[in-house]
Amino acid sequence: MGIWQGRSRRKKTGGRLRPIRKKRRFEIARELQFPTIGERAVKLYRVRGANRKVRILVADRIQVYDPATRTHKIARAISVRQNDANPNYVQRNIMNKGAVVETDLGLVRILSRPGQDGVLNAVLLPPSKPA
Repeated sequence: MGIWQGRSRRKKTGGRLRPIRKKRRFEIARELQFPTIGERAVKLYRVRGANRKVRILVADRIQVYDPATRTHKIARAISVRQNDANPNYVQRNIMNKGAVVETDLGLVRILSRPGQDGVLNAVLLPPSKPA
């Protein structure tokens, strides 16, 4: 089933909007595919204007920026610890922007959009203090 991103058929008040045209191809969105942890796999898409978009399907390496030393390192992802977008994403190990991932360097927060950019960039979080 396709996802349609056109105008709603209802007003904010709940009243009916008369359609001014039929659905258009550019209003149809792509099927949802979420980047998870595992052996790297990407998918290329042709988007509007014959441009290319790279979507990460599976990845296990993350480019991590360490603000203390101001260096970048490649880290191996172990599991997703927190995801504010959807708590269910933690159980499914889905990585998106804002997710907190446990790596071999420590906890990192993902800054890039892996479903749009095709890269995984993150920043190292400071170690949490015990309560």
